[in-house]
Amino acid sequence: MLLTGTQMLFVAFGALVLVPLLTGLDPSVALFTAGAGTLVFHAVTKQSVPVFLASSFAFIAPIQGSIANFGIPATLGGLMAAGLVYVVISQAVRLKGTVWLHRLLPAVVVGPVIMVIGLALAPVAVDMATGETSDNIGYAKAIVLSMASLLVTLVLAVFGRGLLRLVPIMGGIVTGYVLALIMGVVDFSPVVEASWIALPGFTAPEFHWAAILFMIPVAIAPAVEHIGDMVAIGSVTRNNYLEKPGLHRTLLGDGLATTLAALFGGPPNTTYSEVTGAVTLTRAFNPMYMVVAAVIAILLAFIAKLGALLQTIPGPVMGGIMTLLFGSIAVVGMNTLVRAGHSLTAPRNLVVVSLILVFGIGGMQFGSGQFTLQGVSLAALVGIVLNWVLPGASEDA
Repeated sequence: MLLTGTQMLFVAFGALVLVPLLTGLDPSVALFTAGAGTLVFHAVTKQSVPVFLASSFAFIAPIQGSIANFGIPATLGGLMAAGLVYVVISQAVRLKGTVWLHRLLPAVVVGPVIMVIGLALAPVAVDMATGETSDNIGYAKAIVLSMASLLVTLVLAVFGRGLLRLVPIMGGIVTGYVLALIMGVVDFSPVVEASWIALPGFTAPEFHWAAILFMIPVAIAPAVEHIGDMVAIGSVTRNNYLEKPGLHRTLLGDGLATTLAALFGGPPNTTYSEVTGAVTLTRAFNPMYMVVAAVIAILLAFIAKLGALLQTIPGPVMGGIMTLLFGSIAVVGMNTLVRAGHSLTAPRNLVVVSLILVFGIGGMQFGSGQFTLQGVSLAALVGIVLNWVLPGASEDA
């Protein structure tokens, strides 16, 4: 039980700590909130679904944008509000089922919104990859580090077999880190100064309307994706988790886990596809394995030197991997559109998709001060309103 639980955490570990490292949050806090959030999820679902919850990739770009505009405490307040959106959706699903959710958020809205999440801050990934954000690493070294990390990550993702295929990000980070050590650009002073055991750097949230309005719509895409995650793990274990424990319970567990994470200063939680892959490979269907993984994550969070070591990873190493991650998020959105089978040349769909993409990626904003709508939040709102107002597409006729 202990070994299998540890393995599940190991599979999730690379992606789990990647989100805080990319967004400026504390990796030790992310470990703590991933463990605590997983325990909350299993309490709500009565230990019936073998999933592990950890840092959500869908929120990377919005967190970066929000921190740049509003700071970390206000961003955490926005993330708490996003978690509460899950809770509201879960109760609506409990009362009304899921038909209204698909009507409000069809593929023609969700697909391009996910693409905006991936592409809106693509320049940030390029800046990190080329050394623009690093004081002690020039362009030449930065390109070598970022492209080596990227190359190993994509080779493992495409050609890897077994467990190797589940940890391509970790493989890329390790390769880039070893190369950075050889180049002499890793600063170990934070590790030397850190104590062995210490409380993670918890940060309390603050509540500002602008940050809340900016973050709330971001919860829409992961909430819809959550249904797919539950179907995926259900197909592996041959259980219908949408009926038992019920989609409303799994959504509620996810939302409470995200709200709890933001309360302590961690990134939002989501069910991890890497762990679903590991469950498929190992046939470890007992949810207790995930509870063990969660407890180990909480214990590791208090090892301060581990958190300090993670923060010594050079920016270009992360930048190289971010170029792939942001692009892959956009591809998930594109795939959502393709699978729906709608004609994108039908005038109605063309208008909805075009305006979501341009408003979201181009930097359009409405309002000022505390009530500014921009980025993903504006794109999602525009998509929902247009889908509601415009008459149905007539491409079938």
